[in-house]
Amino acid sequence: MAQYHILKQDGRAKRAEFHTVHGVIQTPVFMNVGTAAAIKGAVSTEDLNQIKTQVELSNTYHLHVRPGDALIHDLGGLHKFMVWDKPILTDSGGFQVFSLAKLRKIKEEGVHFHSHVDGRKIFMGPEESMNIQSNLASTIAMAFDECPSSTADRRYVQDSVDRTARWLLRCKTELARLNTLERTINKEQLLFGINQGAVYEDIRIGHAKQISELDLDGYAVGGLAVGESHAEMYRILDVTVPHLPKEKPTYLMGVGTPANILEAVERGVDFFDCVYPTRNGRHGHVYTNQGKRNLFNQKYAADEKPIEEGCGCPACRRYSRAYIRHLLKAKEMLGMRLCVLHNLYFYNTMMEEIREAIEEGRYRNYKEEKLYGMQQISGESL
Repeated sequence: MAQYHILKQDGRAKRAEFHTVHGVIQTPVFMNVGTAAAIKGAVSTEDLNQIKTQVELSNTYHLHVRPGDALIHDLGGLHKFMVWDKPILTDSGGFQVFSLAKLRKIKEEGVHFHSHVDGRKIFMGPEESMNIQSNLASTIAMAFDECPSSTADRRYVQDSVDRTARWLLRCKTELARLNTLERTINKEQLLFGINQGAVYEDIRIGHAKQISELDLDGYAVGGLAVGESHAEMYRILDVTVPHLPKEKPTYLMGVGTPANILEAVERGVDFFDCVYPTRNGRHGHVYTNQGKRNLFNQKYAADEKPIEEGCGCPACRRYSRAYIRHLLKAKEMLGMRLCVLHNLYFYNTMMEEIREAIEEGRYRNYKEEKLYGMQQISGESL
């Protein structure tokens, strides 16, 4: 069982350590998203160490489809497969229930999919998701859930959440069984449950109370950043997080922008993941302490400065905005790679600053100064 120790609190913001079989995670933490066991943008696991990555996140559904979780198991598990010795979190495939809406059919036993790759039929339920994640041998497995749309009606959301609660019990039972098997690579695999409920406060609170009784290794808030406003997201966090166990890590799934993270930390969230830094980087959009720059802009064509002066990332230590812009315009992969490395380094460094600010009891001031600073570049949004 993992050990989660709160080192300091500043308001509701928590600074903690989470001890796992693959090392200690310092929280709050941003997990770098490697959907198919690779960070998009030609980023290697050696790179991840250089840019201060603590946790890599991979996707259960995508790895099940290709190359297959059984193959990864036979090759020694995901850590060995991708040559990464730090913690890995695998999401359960539940979000694909949401994102592949036209390709799936949800029933009590699980979800019938059509693969987005080749159209073949796939069935995934709680037991299947746990088996796939056990084969992958990740550090943290996520419970299988349904992520209802933020615009779904109340009755649908309540029925969905009730089913997700039943699925969680099945996940817990199955993972406990798998962790006893001789063939299991990581017999200390952890399980995080997921709170759902769209934007209905009472459903969120009721579900949070229900899953808190299961004494899981951690708890996630899912189903946000899927269409609702930022104000709605913060409102749901305000009412939901206090009903999740404070002595366990809290994970806000799929979030988000630097501003989202800063606001959510203040509301007691420990874990984050999002594709923004990699996706934006591949399009030449880079995060800085003054705001987000679009390196495709003509004004950077002869700019000899690094992406951000004073930044210690591999891109900023050596290359100019002018050169990186040229690479992007020429569609050279190195341009995307350098932007992705910078963005992930920016996020991971921001998390270091967040941890330090909480330790020193100045988180509110830090958050306000950071948000103000990142609005300096006109015409750019966080």
